[in-house]
Parts: sequence; C-alpha cells; structure tokens
Amino acid sequence: MTQPQVIDAQTLAARLGTDDLVIIDCSVVLHRPEGGGPYRVEAQWDAYQEAHIPGANFADLVSVFADPAAQFPFAIPTPQAFAAAASQFGIGAGASVVVYSQASPMWATRMWWLLRYHGFDDVAVLDGGLTTWRAEGYPVESGTGALPKPRPFTVKLRPELLATQADVHAALEDGQTCLVNALTPEAFRGDGVTSYSRPGRIPGSFSVPAGSLVDPETWMYQPIDSLRDVLGRFVEADITPVFYCGGGISATVDIFAMSLLGRDDVRLYDGSLTEWSANPDLPLEIG
Repeated sequence: MTQPQVIDAQTLAARLGTDDLVIIDCSVVLHRPEGGGPYRVEAQWDAYQEAHIPGANFADLVSVFADPAAQFPFAIPTPQAFAAAASQFGIGAGASVVVYSQASPMWATRMWWLLRYHGFDDVAVLDGGLTTWRAEGYPVESGTGALPKPRPFTVKLRPELLATQADVHAALEDGQTCLVNALTPEAFRGDGVTSYSRPGRIPGSFSVPAGSLVDPETWMYQPIDSLRDVLGRFVEADITPVFYCGGGISATVDIFAMSLLGRDDVRLYDGSLTEWSANPDLPLEIG
C-alpha cells in the first residue's frame, strides 16, 4: 500500500530501522548575490554530515538528480540517469521512501515530484523536515550513512505532469491555461533585484507564494483547511493549472499542497522564469 504523502516526525521515528524504509536528505542552499544576478547552488552535503536523521542518505539535487550539463540549474536528468541514481539509493519496488530538507520543504517536494514524474509513488515528505524532527527531540547522527541495497528502478514517465516552455507559450496564445507563480509577492511584481535575466511574471499568472503554505518557523505545512482557502479555486479549476517559480523548485511546494487537497494532475513548468526570462522574445508582466 502506498503510504500517505506527508509523514510526521513521530510516525517516522517509529519506523526507523525497518527494512523497506529509505530516508533521503535532499537539501540545497541558494547563494544569492546582494545586487541581483544568477544564484549559485550548493548541495548541503556538509550539513548532512553534521546532522541527519538516523539511517538517512544524502541525495544531490544539483548534480546527481539533475542534469549538470544542462543550460539551467536543476534540469531533469535523463530517465536512464535518474533510474541509475535512484537504484543506488535503494529506491524501487518494495521501497517506502521518505524525503526531507534541512529547512525549507521545497527541496523535499522537488524530490517527491521527480520520483512521481518518473513513475514512483511510494514517497512521503517529512512535515517540517529536520527542523521539526530536532525540535520534537528525536535523535540525529553525523557522518555518512551506508547506502542500502540497490533496487531496480523502473521508469514510467508521466509527461502529463510536465509543461515545457513551448507548452506555456502555446497556452498563452490560445488562453487555455491557468498559470500559478510560487515566488514571493515581490518577485511576482518584479520589484527590486532579480536572480533571473529579466524581472516580472508570465502574463496572466496568479500569485500563490510557496512560503504562504508553510509555517515559517517549523517549516510544517499549514492545516488542510488553510491550504484549501488559498488553493481551492485552483483545485476546482476545469483547466489543468501550471505552476512555476524561478527554477522548478519552490513551485513543487504548491504542487505538493495541491496533491494533499486531492488534485494530483497539475503540471510543473520546470524551466520556469530562469528559462522564460532568458528569451527576450517572451513576454513578462511587472507590477
């Protein structure tokens, strides 16, 4: 049976050491220049080695579970590369996966989305990540965990969960889309410095900041009723919504919340503003 999509610290603590459990820390930090411009991405390997949930392994979303040769950061790897990496972490038939982040859940939800896009469903996000785990008094360990026994990973791509730049552009022209921007209100308006080639948002976008869906101190998701208050109109939309952000990461916080509300068919524009803003021929709105 597929486990619930979100798991609390108490439930995970009770499952530590079980044969089917695979725990993945997939934290990344973004180094943003004060004056704007492209951010530098760094997998938080050192933070993982300092403290992680017992039995957890570290998945590098920068260079392993992404295509490091791509033009933009965090591009989806080839199916073959993803399957090989997942297999080495013991992800495959019979595995029950829990993903978490050191702080913001967006890295955990990114890994959740990648697994789901590649056809694997038995994956849950630890609510509150390592922050809540430690706050509730559960143990951590240091060093490098031993990888579990590899499992064969069978890719069953779900292309319907992905939107390309061409898809978004075509949808804008025919009016058959519902675009949701998961960045901060300031970034949505195009205020201040930007990490992208140009400031602004894709025309016609709605604003649902990923940060509004979680508690800023615990990193836990807001209660379901609160999520429904924010996202209900998109859950009920006749048109399949497309979520985007800067690089396909924070938008997965929104997509995960949509899934918790029962809408699991929404699409991610993976290139997001990093790709869109780099093309001067594509429109952006400000204000």
